[in-house]
Amino acid sequence: MKDTRLAIIKRAVKEIKDGMNVNLGIGMPTLVANEIPADFNVLLQSENGLLGIGPYPVEGEEDPDLINAGKETITTIPGSSFFDSAESFAMIRGGHIDLAILGGMEVAENGDLANWMIPGKMVKGMGGAMDLVNGAKRVIVVMDHVNKHGESKVKKECMLPLTGQAVVNRLITDLAVFDFTEHGMVLIETMGDATVHDIREKTEAEFTVSPELAEVK
Repeated sequence: MKDTRLAIIKRAVKEIKDGMNVNLGIGMPTLVANEIPADFNVLLQSENGLLGIGPYPVEGEEDPDLINAGKETITTIPGSSFFDSAESFAMIRGGHIDLAILGGMEVAENGDLANWMIPGKMVKGMGGAMDLVNGAKRVIVVMDHVNKHGESKVKKECMLPLTGQAVVNRLITDLAVFDFTEHGMVLIETMGDATVHDIREKTEAEFTVSPELAEVK
């Protein structure tokens, strides 16, 4: 794993508190599960019908019937619960998920999120992201700050189809951590060696800098 991605994951773990019900999106967010402190009582929920996800299985002990929403084989913990998709989305839409950590393709300065499709590319469906961003009590997005062409993914306005409008509470990238407030987008932490100047150069969105700006350790 790239050091930058590991840094994002380790920072995202700090958003998880003991006793939470948490949903981890497909891709980078699933790796957050590996870093949750062992003494935390955290229930991981998968929208395909499992509450109480355990660690990834040991090679050779995979159960093909136990998968998460990203089609990865997983394990369960004592007390895990299985249910149908309707029950799962009732949990999400009913506000019973404390925290959702999702990947992103674009995030706009007002908290809009685009993360489910790129026009012209094959997609299997929108998944549960649209429900999660509106049903979870808090939404954290983790992603690279720029795309493979060097273009900012932190936009003034999302160009890709939206997953949700003004739904992101906090954005964590390989350069920075931003909060979305009634006063706009606020830089609260810098990542690694990134300076405010570096972040402004690679950010299309307008943002202010918190007077309590800190560096992620």
